[in-house]
Amino acid sequence: MKDANCSFEAHRKCASDAVRRSVYLTFDDGPNPYCTPGILDVLAEYRAPATFCVLGTYAANEPKLIRRMVAEGHEVANHTMTHPDLSKCESTEVQYEILTTSSAIMSACPQAAVRRVRAPYGIWTEEVLDKSAKAGLAALYWSVDPRDWSCPGVDAIVNAVLASVHPGAIVLLHDGCPPNELGRGIDAGLRNQTLKALCHLIPALRDRGFAICPLPQLH
Repeated sequence: MKDANCSFEAHRKCASDAVRRSVYLTFDDGPNPYCTPGILDVLAEYRAPATFCVLGTYAANEPKLIRRMVAEGHEVANHTMTHPDLSKCESTEVQYEILTTSSAIMSACPQAAVRRVRAPYGIWTEEVLDKSAKAGLAALYWSVDPRDWSCPGVDAIVNAVLASVHPGAIVLLHDGCPPNELGRGIDAGLRNQTLKALCHLIPALRDRGFAICPLPQLH
């Protein structure tokens, strides 16, 4: 009969190893009615959690997608209303962009727990950090950026992530596009490379011993 203490220690070691090898997937600039459902389908197929940094204007227009994210165990984070460079905004604008987005998310899905904010373009200032903290939101950065928004090719996206990934890495991907960058004929092809890359990336990360995990709880 196996010693219960040994079993507990083995389980604790496995859990500890998983934490040390954790990788976190994040998606910016959605939800997009053409792109986000496919991303969610792939995550569901592989049972991989993610954090979606959503734009408030899109969240208000696509409440069903916000509700689906939450229902499927993903985190929804604040990415401002309209994706401006906050460093160029007046104080009142910064406050509006952050607070109104959280309200839009909660209106779309009251069960959503909005705990984090990611500044557009990753541009942070002391004021943006201060406004975020006063709104009860932690700053969300990233550490691996394959520049999938530029559509460099499926292989380029996968290879860039695998070349830079490390335990604790936060991977930046996109399931949409900011309002000021939208072109004509927006359709599923907008993030088709990201979608295809994700199908290769999740198993590749797991083959390398990484665990795709939800972002750590905030205390």
